[in-house]
Parts: sequence; C-alpha cells; structure tokens
Amino acid sequence: MTQSPKRAVVFAYHNVGVRCLKVLLAGGVDVALVVTHQDSASENIWFESVQSLCETEGIPFLTPEDAKGDELLQAIRAARPDLMFSFYFRHMLPQAILDVAPAYNMHGSLLPAYRGRAPTNWAVLHGETITGATLHEMTAKPDAGAIVAQQAVPILPDDTAFEVFGKVTVAAELALYDVLPALLAGTAPRIPNDLTQGGYFGGRKPEDGRIDWSRPAREVYNLHRAVAPPYTGAFTDAGPYRYVIERARPFKGDANGLPPGLHVLDNAIVGVCGDGRALAIHSLLSNGMRISAAELQAQLASNP
Repeated sequence: MTQSPKRAVVFAYHNVGVRCLKVLLAGGVDVALVVTHQDSASENIWFESVQSLCETEGIPFLTPEDAKGDELLQAIRAARPDLMFSFYFRHMLPQAILDVAPAYNMHGSLLPAYRGRAPTNWAVLHGETITGATLHEMTAKPDAGAIVAQQAVPILPDDTAFEVFGKVTVAAELALYDVLPALLAGTAPRIPNDLTQGGYFGGRKPEDGRIDWSRPAREVYNLHRAVAPPYTGAFTDAGPYRYVIERARPFKGDANGLPPGLHVLDNAIVGVCGDGRALAIHSLLSNGMRISAAELQAQLASNP
C-alpha cells in the first residue's frame, strides 16, 4: 500500500527559503501552509520572494507580523503537519508552535559555530576560510537542537559576504536534498550539537560598518567584505561627507607613511590602516554615487 505524502508547514523567507521550499516540493512533500514575511519598503530587497513562489505553486501562505498570535497557531494546527521546517524565517517560533510537530531549521553556518543572527557576515568578518549550512532539530533555545545534515563551502580570501551567502544557499539546498528521503522515512541522523563550542552572535546594524582606520588592514578588509553591497557597506566620515566602500582589495604598493584614513595616492584611492598597510579602493560611494580619485581629493582638501 502506497503511503500518503508527508504534510509540512514551512516558515520561509529569502533565497534559502525559496530554494529549500523547492526541494520539499520536488521531494514529494505536501506543503499545506507557508508562513513568510511581507517585504519591507525600507529594506533593500535583493533576494527572491517566497510569497511569489507560493502564488506560482498555489500554496496557501500567511504573512503575520510575528509568530506569537493564537490565530497563527490555530492555522498551523489546522494544517495537520507531520513535519515543520524553518528556512531563514526571521521570527523565533514559540514553544506552542514547536509542540505541533517535529520541526527542523536551516542555519547558515556549520553548527555549533556562529549560532544566532547574520552567521555568514560574522564568519567573513572573523576571517574564516570555511562555512556552510546546517539542518537541525528546532528547540526553544535557538540553533541548539541535534544536527541532521551539514554541507560545507569555502570562503575564499576576497569573497564578500554576499558571494559567500550565494554558496551557503546552494549548501542549504544540497544538505536538505541529500537528507530529505531519510528525514521523511524517520531514519535521519541526530548528531549532538556541542554548545560548548562556537558561540552566539547578535544581529548587525548599519553603524557596525563604521571603519576604524587605526585597526590592521586585514581587519578593515574583512569588515568591508562582511558588509559590502548589497549590504549597507563599510563606511567612514570626513567633514560633511560619508564614504562607503563598494569594492576594494589589499593594496600591494607602499602607503608612503601616510596617516590612517582615506587618501589619494598616484591618482588612486587608498585607505591607510593602523599597521601601515592599506586597501586599494576601486569603487567608493558618496551619497550613493561613485566618485573619482580627483573628486575625493577635492573633497578632502575642502575638509582638511
């Protein structure tokens, strides 16, 4: 006798939400309900829409302001899920929801490392050379449940967090795709998540992108990579101007003993750091517009 497909409620957003939801559909999962977010008009939306995918596939979806309401809980219970999944959903799920059915979360790091918010950005900021995606059981404590599947990806020396996030999205898709048959059969592994290792990290704010030019060049470069556009970007202020680094690489020349900060050297923009090394800034934004070395030099001269 053929078993009926497993029913799932899925909490999803962002590229990871879209790709992992597609994996569930391709794997024959009956997605009875999707809970997602309304896109914010104040946010730079550079990622794919879970809501659009639901509309295309005819999947019922909700966009509640949070995950705490009784109306949402009743809708989830009414969907009678066998399993629940969270793919880059931005709200914590309360215990009442977690009690409805076994729940699994996709996290953008190799747990137990980089638990919490913005794991890809933090990994790049700290100069890591590897990260990945982890599917794990959901518990009331975030990112603490047993590990079901992992997929690693490299972080190359000049990768930005945006580029690494693209790899993590693929890693999430692969991890879920590989383990889904065992998960549906009830035979997926459960690897203890050693919380004595790694640590929790909070969300990042735009102000966290402010450059401290007294720091070593490697730290400043990692900050640029961690928040480079389409994130808000590493920035520095000079007089009335705010400058955001769009593209940069370690400077291979001699900074000629220039003090820390932005400079124009041989008709090129450089950012000199506290260890005497510098960044070659190939694209610098001022008020959202790219400026040339000559324009920067004139602005710096007007604000010595």
